[in-house]
Amino acid sequence: MSFEPIDFVSHDIVSDAAREAITDQVIFEKRPAKLPDGTMAEGLYNAWITLNNPAQYNSYTTDMVKSVILAFRAASNMRDVNAVVFTAAGDKAFCTGGNTKEYAEYYAGRPHEYRQYMRLFNDMVSAILGCDKPVVCRVNGMRIGGGQEIGMACDFSVAQDMARFGQAGPKHGSAAIGGSTDFLPVMIGCEQAMNSGVLCESFTAQKALRLGILTDIVPGLKVDGEYVANPLVETRMITDKMGRLLHGELKTGDALAEGKALMKRGEMDLSALDAKVEELCGKLLLTFPDCTTKSVEELRKPKLNAWNANKENSRAWLGGNMMTEANMGFRAFNEGNREVGREIDFALLRKELAEGAKWTPDYIDSMMPGARK
Repeated sequence: MSFEPIDFVSHDIVSDAAREAITDQVIFEKRPAKLPDGTMAEGLYNAWITLNNPAQYNSYTTDMVKSVILAFRAASNMRDVNAVVFTAAGDKAFCTGGNTKEYAEYYAGRPHEYRQYMRLFNDMVSAILGCDKPVVCRVNGMRIGGGQEIGMACDFSVAQDMARFGQAGPKHGSAAIGGSTDFLPVMIGCEQAMNSGVLCESFTAQKALRLGILTDIVPGLKVDGEYVANPLVETRMITDKMGRLLHGELKTGDALAEGKALMKRGEMDLSALDAKVEELCGKLLLTFPDCTTKSVEELRKPKLNAWNANKENSRAWLGGNMMTEANMGFRAFNEGNREVGREIDFALLRKELAEGAKWTPDYIDSMMPGARK
């Protein structure tokens, strides 16, 4: 059936050219949509938004955040787009959060600037949560810190099983209040959220699936041309002597050594990940579009309500924190290295603060890794 051509009104904030001119570190493309059986769905597409900063583990700069916001707004408005796939370049990391170099060299010590930056970050999370299309996070590697937060804002997440997940804030001078303190209790429960958000202990894709922050996982490592499950991780549903489930935990001893040896023989291949993402997007095609949008909006509400209740207060706190712990923590990570480490002496900091230490520039300098050796 043919229809009279319509001169559509644009609801985008900027033109495609203006959006693309901000940075080349966020790639936006429309890819032909496929039905679950692999056939093309004529005239329909999936919008792929790809973080393209692999040298820095796809950490986002200020300009990248702007581009992501505009990309999600554009994808949301595109009448021929079925779903949005949010992913990143390479196979090492989906995203490790904000760009620590930019944080350390520009935002540290400038609370008002960071407060403005956090307005952009908040808008990025809100753009994901407010997208009129279902959003699939294609987890190609580590999803850590702010990367975990923007990943959990998505509606579905599919990961290659070598990926790891977690928070980093309290280890590097921040708090996981860019979404994780809102989303984690809703998604995995308060105790597990506390373990991730405070202790910053990362976990595997297998455990992430079991806890409930992934839709599915696929293998990413090929050995002798065949996919194998992550050889460093226990994939069986077995328990230790205390009855604690070992599924998804890292192997130990000889089993870990054997896993590392097997991994060295292999190579990463994300073809299975791409196929699973295409399959999921294909399933979304076989639904009424408005009913799907309404269902997605309703199912987002537990995350969205928590996010909207806290985001502005969190923005204000994060701005002020750039004068003290974030100033110290981001600089330590940026200025440290493998030899001296990238973390400060936390016990010493706590002791000296208890004795009355002031957050002066000289004191912050004295706490950089290796400064007192």
